[in-house]
Amino acid sequence: MSLFSRASDLPGIQGTLRDCTPAGKGLKRFQPGDFAVISAADISRQEAQVLVDLQPGAVINAERFSSGAVPNYGPHMLLDAEALLVEGAGAEFLANAKDGKRARITQDGAIFVGEKSLGSGRVVQRAEAEQTFTEAQSLLIGRMEAYFGNAIELIHSEGPLLIDGMGIPDCGVDMRGRKVVVVSPAPNHRELIKNLRNFIREYEPVLVGVDSAADSLVDLGYTPDLIVANPNSVQAETLRCGSRVIVPATPEGMAPGLERIQDLGVGAMTFPSVLESATDLGLLLADFHQASLIVQAGGAVDLDAIFADAPQATPAALLARMKAGTKLVDAQSVISLYAAPSARPTAWLWAVLGVLVALAAIVLIAGFGGAGSFMDNVTQTWANIVDSLGGWIS
Repeated sequence: MSLFSRASDLPGIQGTLRDCTPAGKGLKRFQPGDFAVISAADISRQEAQVLVDLQPGAVINAERFSSGAVPNYGPHMLLDAEALLVEGAGAEFLANAKDGKRARITQDGAIFVGEKSLGSGRVVQRAEAEQTFTEAQSLLIGRMEAYFGNAIELIHSEGPLLIDGMGIPDCGVDMRGRKVVVVSPAPNHRELIKNLRNFIREYEPVLVGVDSAADSLVDLGYTPDLIVANPNSVQAETLRCGSRVIVPATPEGMAPGLERIQDLGVGAMTFPSVLESATDLGLLLADFHQASLIVQAGGAVDLDAIFADAPQATPAALLARMKAGTKLVDAQSVISLYAAPSARPTAWLWAVLGVLVALAAIVLIAGFGGAGSFMDNVTQTWANIVDSLGGWIS
């Protein structure tokens, strides 16, 4: 028989909830012993160090501290700091947890505010964290060996394409010396297009729509110069918008969706290659046709994505981006260059300028407002002001 009549009666620790997610402001109000509420899968050393410096009593994670996909040290650092780790609390807990509320975490990972349950997670033990790290490390080594083995095979089969551009079609769009924006499907690609509007207005780059991202360009008022896509993934109106269309094909020339293009009466070229990603083909096209700058909006690939075995982080994606080299930049980097700086640091300059303009106007009015010369009028006006001030003071 249980000694406790309610789950909230289980022994545990108490503390104040602090929303430390990117959208929260709990970091600013954090006090040692508070409960940090986060949503970060596979927490890194840098993320963990921020929390360690806060000296939390507990860290409640809506995600898992370590999924086993990558060997990350974050959980070890938090455990070394003697913080209680509760993972997998979920989205419902995030929605119910309010910054500044006094909460209680029981030994089995249940979270309460008073008698109200906010949700529950799993308490992370050190032995489990060590085992997960060791298994992830072994898995990563095996995955990297396979990854770079596949990259070597790809170089053997597609060396002429990657080295000399063998098989890259003449797309009919002049990219030489121009800037090119390659837009690929991604959760935030529409937002990226909107934020690139100043760059697009200033430089009028070649716009390349990849797969369904071509529809987004048209929806937002742009006409892609080039569409690289399986036609089955693009709306008929977009295919008919006047863009040049390139259809990815197998090395044998089989191009899925080509029949749809023919039915719509739209001309198209094929791009035979073992590379399956239309984004990779779009980057190779822009590089081969001597674009001066290639801005990639959506579908970015970095080392973290490769380590995590993300679907878009294939050996072909890595080689295509290495081929583009220094020409290739991420859209977010370009957007940051166009972000307006805060007006606060220069507000005092505008205030000073306003005062100077006002004084200049007063001087001009005074100088030309009397019957005497300019300087006599200014002198007389100043004397009148001094006399008036003296009268008020006395």
